[in-house]
Amino acid sequence: MALLFEEHRIDELGADSDAFRGVASAAARLRAARSAALEADLDRIRAEGRPRSIVVAGSGAAVLAGDILESVAGSGFPVPVHTVRDYRLPGWVSGHDLVVAVASTSGHDAEVAANLAAEAARRGCRLLSVEPAGGPIAPYAEQSRSPQIVLPPAGDESQAPWGVVAALLTAVDAAGVPGVPDTSYEAAAVRLEETAQECRPGAESWENPAKTLALDLGGSLPVFWAATPPTSAAATRFASALAANARYPALCGRLPGALWDQFATADGPFGGTGPRSIFDDPVEDGATRLLAVLLRDSGESPEEAEDMTAVAEGARQRGVTVRELSAGEGHVLERLAGLIALADYASVYLAVAYGVDPLTHTLVVR
Repeated sequence: MALLFEEHRIDELGADSDAFRGVASAAARLRAARSAALEADLDRIRAEGRPRSIVVAGSGAAVLAGDILESVAGSGFPVPVHTVRDYRLPGWVSGHDLVVAVASTSGHDAEVAANLAAEAARRGCRLLSVEPAGGPIAPYAEQSRSPQIVLPPAGDESQAPWGVVAALLTAVDAAGVPGVPDTSYEAAAVRLEETAQECRPGAESWENPAKTLALDLGGSLPVFWAATPPTSAAATRFASALAANARYPALCGRLPGALWDQFATADGPFGGTGPRSIFDDPVEDGATRLLAVLLRDSGESPEEAEDMTAVAEGARQRGVTVRELSAGEGHVLERLAGLIALADYASVYLAVAYGVDPLTHTLVVR
């Protein structure tokens, strides 16, 4: 039976709804993981000095930390960052590289990270494990006498990435690669708290940006477009959060590449004008249409800003509804925190509107 989008469910949520346990605790997890990383024994990482590259290996939400590291690093970062979402490490990875195996839970996602950690240990790579206590990566770190950062207990199976993010950025700084200023961690935590306050269940839909976004998303085919590395990471998070929490499909893309393929969908069967077949009414009630969600960043270059403006205008001219979300001001980590928190809250509200339980996860049984 098809799930019905019933927006009244969103406003019926209680302030203490279990559905928001994970996203509401994001700031606390960031602070706790930062403290755990500072207290961890990272002397070996410091002694070995700057690596040739940093390879972040894992799957699920945890590996989003690699995307965030790349975003925070920017083009001026002194070593390349490579994020591995695969069954094997690239062939070029060796003892000159620091492999950070990451997992935010000890479940299915951690098994992939454990296999990559085992491969890194066999190759003699520099290795760091980042996971909760009792996870499957630890034995390989112990075998190779590699350092470990043990994440504080999450309290649930939330896939929020902030614990892994704080630990990874702290470890990078220990490896002699400039990370982020100490004040930026707290600024990001404060932004997470501010977003949690704005998006709380008790806030009415017209003043709650996550509820408003969820209402716009319902019944649409959303496509998240971005032009900068930080907003591109946020776009990826939007799509994955909608899938994991609400079981809802979405596209994401980064300009200028998306100009040549994804933007063409505005003229297609899900665009604002064309019917899906010769028998369809293009303005039929209930028809699924594109929703273009543009993630804007104060760090956009003139070329990036020009392309984003052109995409917005072009989509509107084709009858596609456009929503623009701003990352705001502040350090890149702070800007990312606000956008990703909005993505997490909106995905939970969308799940609730469709009667989906965001606290359960669908896995393929192998």
